[in-house]
Amino acid sequence: MSALDRARRKAYWRLIPLVFLSYVIAYVDRTNVSIAGLTMSKDLGFDNSVFGFGMGVFFLGYFLLEIPGTLLVERWSARKWISRIMVSWGIMAACTAWVETPMQFYSVRFLLGLAEAGFFPGVIVYLTHWFTSRDRARALSYFFIAGPFAQILSPKISNLMLAIGTDAAHPKVMGMAGWQWVFIVWGIPAVVLGVIVFFAMTDRPAEAKWLTTEEREALEAELKRDREQHSTGKHMSVLDALRHPAVLLLAAAYFFIVTANYGVELFLPKILQTWYQLDLDAVTWLVMIPSGVMLAEMLFVAWNSDRTSERWLHASLPMFVGAVALALTPWSNGSLWLTVLLCSLTMGGARGYLPAFWALPNLFLTGGAAAGSIGLINSFGNLGGWLGPSLLGKVQVVTGSFEGGLYVLAGSMVLSGVILMGLRAYLRARVQ
Repeated sequence: MSALDRARRKAYWRLIPLVFLSYVIAYVDRTNVSIAGLTMSKDLGFDNSVFGFGMGVFFLGYFLLEIPGTLLVERWSARKWISRIMVSWGIMAACTAWVETPMQFYSVRFLLGLAEAGFFPGVIVYLTHWFTSRDRARALSYFFIAGPFAQILSPKISNLMLAIGTDAAHPKVMGMAGWQWVFIVWGIPAVVLGVIVFFAMTDRPAEAKWLTTEEREALEAELKRDREQHSTGKHMSVLDALRHPAVLLLAAAYFFIVTANYGVELFLPKILQTWYQLDLDAVTWLVMIPSGVMLAEMLFVAWNSDRTSERWLHASLPMFVGAVALALTPWSNGSLWLTVLLCSLTMGGARGYLPAFWALPNLFLTGGAAAGSIGLINSFGNLGGWLGPSLLGKVQVVTGSFEGGLYVLAGSMVLSGVILMGLRAYLRARVQ
C-alpha cells in the first residue's frame, strides 16, 4: 500500500475503536434511565410527566456548552477536552442513584447534560482532523453505531441489576435497589475511559508517533488538499457560520428529527410495558430489536453514501420511511410483533440518516467555521431531546394514551426530511 493508504488504515484501527467505545458508555449513561425507570419511577412515585421531563432536561444542560466545547476541540485539544468530559459525566451519571425527589432528578440530569456537552460534536470535528471527505461518512458511521450497539448491549445487563431489591430472593445490596446500581455500575467505565483517552488519543496526524514520517506527511497533505477542494475561497468566521442560512436550516432539521428520536427511544420500554403488560425480562429483550435495525441501517447509509458521494437523499429518505412507520404504530396496538416491527422501522429512520447528515456541514464550511456550525446544529437540535420525551410523557398523562404524542412525533420526522430537501434545492439554485 501507499504511505497514504497505510496512514488511513492505521488511523481507523487506532482511533475509531477508542471513540466508539467512549460513545457506547456515553450513550448508555444518557439513556439507561429509560430502563432504570421501569422500577425507579414506581419506587420514587414519579408519573410519566415527571419522568419524561427529567429524561429530557438533560438536553437543556447539554445545549449550553456545545458550541464552546466544539471550538475547544478544534482550537485546543480533543484529547484533553474529551477526557475531562468522560470523567465528569461518569461521576454525574453515578450520582443519579441517590435522587429522591423530582427536583433532584431534574437537577442531576441537567448537570449530566452539562458534563457531557461537547462530546458528540467534538468527536465529529475531531474525525475531520483525520479523515477526508471520501472516508468521512464511513468513519462517522463506525462512531454513530455505538448508539444502537449500546442499546443492544445495555438492556440485558441493566435488567440483571434491576432485580436487586425487588423481592426476598433478591435483597438490596448495600441498602440500594437495582435501579440505583444501574447508574453506579455504568458510571464507573466512563471515568476509567476518560483516563485512557488522555493518554491514548492523538489530536492531529502531526503528533502521531505511531505513524512513520512518510505516512504523517502523506496524510497531512491529503487532508490539506481536501480542505482546499471544499473551501469556498471566502474566509468565513465562526460568527458568519452561525448565521449562515444553511447552518440554521440544518439545525432546524436536526431539532425535529431528534425530537422524534428521543421521544420514541426513551419511552419505548414504557410503551411496550403499558400496551402489552410485559415483564422486565421481555421488555429488555424486545427493545434490542429496533437497535439492531438502527445499526444495520446506519452502516448501509454510510457505505452507500460514500460509494455514490451523495448525502442529501441518504439523509432525508430514512426520515420519511421512519415517519410513515411511526404514524402507523398506534394502529398496531394489540399486535406485539407488528408494534416491534414498526418501532424498528421508526428507530432505523430516526438514526439511520446520521452518517450522511453529519457529512453535510463540511460540504460548504471548513476549520473553525465548520466546528462552530457543528456545535450549533448539535446544541440546538438536541433541544429536541428535551421536547420529545417531555411532550410524549405529558400527552400520556393528560390523555391517558401515547397515541396522540406518537402522531405529533411522526409529523416532526416529516418536517426534518422536508427541510433537508428544501435546503438541497436552495443550495443548488445558489450554485447555478
